[in-house]
Amino acid sequence: MIAAIYVILALSLNLVVGYTGLLSITHAAFYGIGAYAVAILSTTYHLNFFVAMLIGIMVATLTALALGVVLGKFRDDYYALVSFGFNIIAYSIFINWTNLTRGPLGIPGIRRPEIFDWVLRSNFYFLILCVLLVALVYFIVNRVTRCPFGRALKAIREDEEALSVFGYNTARFKMISFALSAGLASIAGALLASYITFIDPSTFTLNESIFILAIVIMGGLADLRGSILGAVILVILPEALRFLGLPENQAANLRLAFYGLVLIILMFVRPQGLLGKYKM
Repeated sequence: MIAAIYVILALSLNLVVGYTGLLSITHAAFYGIGAYAVAILSTTYHLNFFVAMLIGIMVATLTALALGVVLGKFRDDYYALVSFGFNIIAYSIFINWTNLTRGPLGIPGIRRPEIFDWVLRSNFYFLILCVLLVALVYFIVNRVTRCPFGRALKAIREDEEALSVFGYNTARFKMISFALSAGLASIAGALLASYITFIDPSTFTLNESIFILAIVIMGGLADLRGSILGAVILVILPEALRFLGLPENQAANLRLAFYGLVLIILMFVRPQGLLGKYKM
């Protein structure tokens, strides 16, 4: 389940980082919006999971559109810094707006998805739901990147100024791709909240945004299969380290060292990632 959730996050972020060439470090914020939407709406207002997820998608998309207006004024490192700042703002809201989010106490008792009167309590059926949503996100991103809109995004990545000369409103293209990416990321947050039935702000920190970015870079920029591969490797392999029998605190540090070592090696050997076509 967790691997499927990160596949959705990687696919959505690749649309911005890989295909549009924008270094965004704010994906955990939209991940959190989707999770909190489901958590609040299902526990406080007793809404169905799928209705709450759709509302989360709309909130994340509208937030990204507003942020995209601001981000459209920046490029390169400044773009990354502004997105970095938004992630900090989102985390501060999650932890300080206690009347809504319960702050560091988190929200327990989140309901599992329901289809009519059938509750997906079994992890097997929940996994099927995750796989279906992964397929849906893959289909959406694949269609977007193969249509004329997607070709415009690739042109922005290669030479934004040249595209502007031909009359394209590049700021609008970047804003739409960013908003679409945010909406898809919120789906992963909805699944996470419903799967573990508890969320708190510690899941949606800046480190989480960096981890999602690492998945995209490792799997391959502008390659959807690479996003899937990167998510599987960086989620499954750390679990394999548990079999070494190390104490939990050492195992956690070893996982971080492993991530760093893999990324350093990739930057030297294959900077476009395992299956990528484009160098950042």
